[in-house]
Parts: sequence; structure tokens; C-alpha cells
Amino acid sequence: MDRQQSQVLRVKNSGMLSNNGSPVMEDKEEEMTRSVLSAFRAKEEEIERKKMEVKEKVQAHLGRVEEETKRLAEIREELHALADPMRKEVSIVRKKIDLANRELKPLGLTCQKKEKEYKEALEAFNEKNREKAQLLVKLTEMVNESERMRMKKLQELSKNIDSLQ
Repeated sequence: MDRQQSQVLRVKNSGMLSNNGSPVMEDKEEEMTRSVLSAFRAKEEEIERKKMEVKEKVQAHLGRVEEETKRLAEIREELHALADPMRKEVSIVRKKIDLANRELKPLGLTCQKKEKEYKEALEAFNEKNREKAQLLVKLTEMVNESERMRMKKLQELSKNIDSLQ
């Protein structure tokens, strides 16, 4: 994360230095921008992979909890049939399992909410990158136009000086 921040700072700083119109600085800025984007994509893929792992673990836990709930219900029925003294403890465990099931549902909703927020943040990030790219193109065009106009003016001044001699 620190490396990404330092790269972003370098991109910002290089943006301040590239106002002189130097193609070398613009190339460096593009290279740094690509580097930052590459690092972001790698992090994005890592986050997506970890998210899928967590999702799979949650699903596995849900499946096991459901199986255990069914199993405990069967055991409870057998215990009732036998009038076993362990009936009370089984009832307590079953209530704990039911409580765990109720607690899992909001956790699943939280996962979905976080996933939606992540996608929205990613879309906002991509939109800003597109905007930046458009601004870079516009800046390049403006610098090129300015240089062209200055060269034309210099040529006209040179012709005027030559005509005076």
C-alpha cells in the first residue's frame, strides 16, 4: 500500500514537472501511470480472489451448519424417544445452532453490501482514470498547438528581420 502511495505521489509530482512540455517527462508520467494502474489491477485481482475465498468459506460453513442442524434435530428426536437425561443439553446446543444461523444471515448481507460498495468504488476510479486520460490528450494538443503557433510567429519575425537587411 505504501508503494502504491509513493507511486501516486511520483505521478503527481511528475505531473507538476511536465508543464515544460518535455516529451521525456510525459513518457515518464505515462510509464508511472501505467505502473500505478498495473499495481491497482494486481491488488484488485487479489481482493477479488480473497473475496471469493471468503465467500466459499461462508458457503461451506452454511452447508455444515445446516447439516449439523438436521443431525441435531434427529438426535433430539431420538433422545426424546428414549427419554434420555441429555435432552436438556441437546436442546441448549440446538438453540445455539439456531442462534448461529440467525447471525450468519446478516453477515451474508454485509458481504453482499461490501461487494456492491467495492464495485461502485471501482467504477468511480475507472471513470476518473478515463477523465484523466482525456485531460492528458487535451493538454498534449494544447501544447502542440502552442508550439506550432510560436514557431510560425518566429518564422514571421525572422522573415521581417531578413527583409530589413
